[in-house]
Amino acid sequence: MPEQSHLTVAIDGPAGAGKSTVARKVADALGYTYIDSGAMYRAVAWKSLAEGIPPDEENAVVEIAESIEIDFRRERGDQRVIADGLDITRMIRSQEVSHLASVASAIPGVRHAMVAAQQAMGRGGGVVMEGRDIGTVVFPGAEVKIFLTASSGERARRRYEELKGKGTEADLERIRAEMEERDLRDSTRAMSPLKPAPDAVPLDTDGLTAGQVAERILDLCRSRGA
Repeated sequence: MPEQSHLTVAIDGPAGAGKSTVARKVADALGYTYIDSGAMYRAVAWKSLAEGIPPDEENAVVEIAESIEIDFRRERGDQRVIADGLDITRMIRSQEVSHLASVASAIPGVRHAMVAAQQAMGRGGGVVMEGRDIGTVVFPGAEVKIFLTASSGERARRRYEELKGKGTEADLERIRAEMEERDLRDSTRAMSPLKPAPDAVPLDTDGLTAGQVAERILDLCRSRGA
């Protein structure tokens, strides 16, 4: 039997399109490492907040991005986000951190630092990485590229249900407005804008379960040697 190929799977799309849930399912099915690139920007935003650094102090935010040590660990089936030795998994999911992460991700120095870290994590393949510029910037040579989409209303509903399920107070209309604002900021920024790679497979997730989306991606992965 030939050795199983270790592909690089890049899953991009806007906030709330289902990237994290789907990427975890695909990684688990293939036995690959799952990397949440968005959590890395959230970690930078969280540490900036913790140190009282406002987002307009770009040099200070870049220093944090260049020095922070981010790791992902699996514990009892859940993925934990570790920053400088501290488990920040729950702390980086607040609406405040979400907003600041989008602002921080538009800073060139922050993106340079995070892209370098992501490329180091995914070197050698056998990874499923999700974000907004994985197929275009981080891994343009990825064997499998997916661009997930969903309506802003559906994405806001998903995020609302996720937060409520975790016992976090949330406002549906505020979530939708912030998502649409982030979509605009992410898609129009000068550096690494949110857009599908030319060879990415588009997949609209409205009306589909996470399992159905994951199975479609797995079919594509298997067709390419996974």
